[in-house]
Amino acid sequence: MNRRSFLSAAAIAAASVTLPALHAADAKRRIRKGIMWGTVGVKGSVLEKAQAIKAAGFEGVEPMGGMNQDEVLKALEATGLKAGSVCCHTHWAKPLSDPNPAVRAVGLEGLRQSLRDAKHYGAPAVLLVPAVVDEKVSYADAYKRSQEEIRKAIPLAEELGVRIAIENVWNNFLLSPLEAARYVDELQSPQVGWHLDCGNLIHYGWPEQWVRILGKRIVTLHIKEYSRTKSDKTGKWTGFDVEFLKGDNNWPAIMKALDEIGYQGWGIAEQGGAGSPEGLRKLSTEMDQIFAS
Repeated sequence: MNRRSFLSAAAIAAASVTLPALHAADAKRRIRKGIMWGTVGVKGSVLEKAQAIKAAGFEGVEPMGGMNQDEVLKALEATGLKAGSVCCHTHWAKPLSDPNPAVRAVGLEGLRQSLRDAKHYGAPAVLLVPAVVDEKVSYADAYKRSQEEIRKAIPLAEELGVRIAIENVWNNFLLSPLEAARYVDELQSPQVGWHLDCGNLIHYGWPEQWVRILGKRIVTLHIKEYSRTKSDKTGKWTGFDVEFLKGDNNWPAIMKALDEIGYQGWGIAEQGGAGSPEGLRKLSTEMDQIFAS
């Protein structure tokens, strides 16, 4: 895609921020139900875990980057599960914003490996935490460094046909949906989009507002619950210690916003409670209720 074509496409996407498709809500909602591999505590081999996930009613899974490709692929083929996404395995320990170029190089190779894994599994995207801001890494440096490193991975993403999906996490970075949209657009590639984590937003925002602003940039969803009440009483991290449908996510409002932008991708659970077959079935049933909101 040349620059003129990309800018035209970006203009259309930007227009969807304020002018969602009028008939999107009339279309049948199609969110595919998956679960993040790293949250599944069922004991056993890769195949045995995949079998438990399938038996619980999930359609797909989000493997971690860097897993044994053959084991994962055999488990997917044996169970019929699909890979909805791959979670980059290096982005926290070796962030693309690190001051040390050697650390950034390891993080970049982790992203590239995750892209290759995604292609191998047939996953459409890789979840990427782009940067971490702290006392030693300024916001401006994190912004500049992470974009520079992501640009190095875009050619491979384009070659493989796999998208890089930036996630909103508690990394003190990209704290507003307007800035999140700008960050993606500045990379000037349709291979870069957004991985929206609903639960991570509740402490400081409203997911439905992010959905409408990010629009077609949203590639994948993480479905997670959060309680402002628990956070206020016992600390912000305890807000995640709440069951689906018992927190402060306004799921009907979130689903309505997703309908407006015509979202038809994966909704992947990143939620506590997946430590047993019974827990997996409970999460699966609750996700059905969320998607039907």
